[in-house]
Amino acid sequence: MIPLDTRLSRTIRQDVQSMHAYAIQPSEGLVKLDAMENPFRLPPELQRELAARLGRVAINRYPGRSSADVIAALGAFVQLPAGCRLMLGNGSDELISLLAMACDLPGATILAPLPGFVMYEMSARLQGLNFVGVPLTARFELDTEAMLEAIARHRPALTYLAYPNNPTANLFEDAAIDRIVAAVAEQEGFVVFDEAYQPFASRSRLPSLAANPHVLVMRTLSKFGLAGVRLGYLCGAAALIDEIDKVRPPYNVGVLNAEATLFALAHADEFARQAAVIREQRERLQAALRELPGCEPFPSEANMVLVRVPDAKRVFAGLKARGVLVKNVEGLHPLLANCLRLTVGTPDENTQLLDALKASL
Repeated sequence: MIPLDTRLSRTIRQDVQSMHAYAIQPSEGLVKLDAMENPFRLPPELQRELAARLGRVAINRYPGRSSADVIAALGAFVQLPAGCRLMLGNGSDELISLLAMACDLPGATILAPLPGFVMYEMSARLQGLNFVGVPLTARFELDTEAMLEAIARHRPALTYLAYPNNPTANLFEDAAIDRIVAAVAEQEGFVVFDEAYQPFASRSRLPSLAANPHVLVMRTLSKFGLAGVRLGYLCGAAALIDEIDKVRPPYNVGVLNAEATLFALAHADEFARQAAVIREQRERLQAALRELPGCEPFPSEANMVLVRVPDAKRVFAGLKARGVLVKNVEGLHPLLANCLRLTVGTPDENTQLLDALKASL
């Protein structure tokens, strides 16, 4: 019999064999502040209401009307501009993959600033597309001239702009973004604004969709408070969404996911209350971090704070030893040297984080 490693080398793509899988840190028994999740669970009365509602769902049937109901509810919730449509994904990760698939023409390129969300590059490479990363400035702003030069040279099919950016948590300057959007239009490509952290940001590009048919806005309900539900959505000109929707697998959003989303939108006031607490706690964290010797927190409009410390490996280990799990991002890009990414937690979790950080510095 042929050994398994021989079979793998003959049948699995070499680039896949050389890749690393997306890593998820074990978090059992730790204060989990590594994945930008909403730290709040539903109040008990809403838990009971949701349980009863999910119990009535016909899980013996394929999803049908439920997805259409979610599309209608989301469209109303986000006030989708006239002439635009939205499509659903199993989280924004699936939407990123579908976009790469839809734009997979010979020689096509995907472009994004770096450091940024790793799935832009991963989806491009898995689809056999070129990927071009353009470094941010030392303060994590867009290098506008470098972006414009890369757009002119590579004529990307897709240009991703995370708004706010991950892992740096900042909103890019709109003046720079407007120049990039115009440049991509001239090169006949598309711009995708990834607004995963929109519940915590002061600005959105969604209202600009009507005037920019080459622009898409992608969001997820993970940061809204439904990370376990796995539902993302992509908004854009109706004709553009119609084309991308053709590569979406049938029934990609389960009936339980759809029903939980409809429930959450019906109780959006509770999730808005949670987001307000998270924004308040974010300001508390940043103020406390600025007072700690050796800590340099960066501006944030997300539910995370990027902070530079004297020794990221040592501080990360010290936090973990004291029961707090964060994300050491220094290995993602040279600009992130000695940087940790801290998810904003509950008031109690943030107190534990700050105490552990003081002891670990």
